[in-house]
Amino acid sequence: MSDTLENELKVLTTGILKQPLRELARQFEADHGCRVAASWGPSAGNSPEANQVRIKNGEHVDVLLMVSTGMDNLIREGHFTPVVRQDVVTSKIGVAVRQGHPSVDVSSVEALRQVLLNAHSIGYSEGASGSYVENTLFKRIGIQSELAGKMHLVLGQKFVGEAVASGEVEVGIQQISELKLVSDITILGPLPDAVQYTSVVSGAVSSKARCQDLATRFLDFLCSDAATDTLLKAGLEIAPRQIAP
Repeated sequence: MSDTLENELKVLTTGILKQPLRELARQFEADHGCRVAASWGPSAGNSPEANQVRIKNGEHVDVLLMVSTGMDNLIREGHFTPVVRQDVVTSKIGVAVRQGHPSVDVSSVEALRQVLLNAHSIGYSEGASGSYVENTLFKRIGIQSELAGKMHLVLGQKFVGEAVASGEVEVGIQQISELKLVSDITILGPLPDAVQYTSVVSGAVSSKARCQDLATRFLDFLCSDAATDTLLKAGLEIAPRQIAP
């Protein structure tokens, strides 16, 4: 095995961690004299960019970071085998509009319901947040049939906030950390607590990792106090520091 491969980590991450991972990867590279080659995709869905599709298609990864329920499915179906796994962060869903759009209240279920009923179009992702929006949220607030003609699915490596910023959709719903990546939008707030959905993002070192020691150190770094400020600034919360079975 070449020195290049031994000193390079292939990391596949959910979009939830895209922004903070860039900064944390640079810090880890400087501290360990290695290269972190990171790419990202949604944790759910069937587009070619979706993490589950890429893993099932045999893409090599040393460290996988994705919503825990999606990782559970890959493990159960035999597509991915972790040697170390740990929950890293939790992420909540937010609501956004284009910058300059009148600010509206989404702090209660009734307020959110009115915003969605009044919107001309609503964007959501194929990832974990979008799955919740499509399959659960609108049913819980009782307006699924009223919104059927307004929904716009944003696929692959495109953020819902980008569709909002371009005017493609009026209202966007996605993980707050992903909305924060896009300029020219205003985040109205998180979903109300009564209908909020919190995703747990897990990290795992693959049994096929070229250098399991380096990969494990990278995962440990993401779960260390040294990474906390960067993760919090991205709109995430730290998961309980307990190694998953």
